[in-house]
Amino acid sequence: MMAKILMITGDFTEDYETMVPFQTLLACGHSVDAVCPGKKAGDKVKTAIHDFEGEQTYSEKPGHNFTLNADFASVDPAHYDALVVPGGRAPEYLRMDPDVLAKVKHFFDEGKPVAAICHGAQLLAAAGVLKGRICSAYPACAYEVTASGGTFAEIAVTEAVTDGNLVTAPAWPAHPAWLKQFLAIL
Repeated sequence: MMAKILMITGDFTEDYETMVPFQTLLACGHSVDAVCPGKKAGDKVKTAIHDFEGEQTYSEKPGHNFTLNADFASVDPAHYDALVVPGGRAPEYLRMDPDVLAKVKHFFDEGKPVAAICHGAQLLAAAGVLKGRICSAYPACAYEVTASGGTFAEIAVTEAVTDGNLVTAPAWPAHPAWLKQFLAIL
């Protein structure tokens, strides 16, 4: 069965963490509606490319413009089978939007599959859905995972972890493991 998937993203989302799962899921035959609060189908979000070049944290460079294909305001999470939350800087401000948090919480309340990567854990923590859950994320988000009652999975940047309906990973180098595990629970 092909799934109908919601992707919640925003400006300065991580380029690979948005485009790669969006295109991969479409290539596998699923439908993906990419949305951003305050934007409509056809609007764009700016992306950022995060790279690991030997400094103490990642570097950030301008990425592509990513075209949204659905309207955030009209999205009803009840009409979706699964949720994808990309990382980057977008989750930092999206977590302050009560509508975003309600949509994220719906997927956990209903036990639907959720894939979050990198800073996407910031949305999960803010939505209060990590209590008692194992969650990986970019290491700088470990505090938010544990402060919200989750257990931070400290794994290699190329690995992913599945806890029930939740699949998480530290960053885009984990795409093969992350997407494979997500596809398995879809």
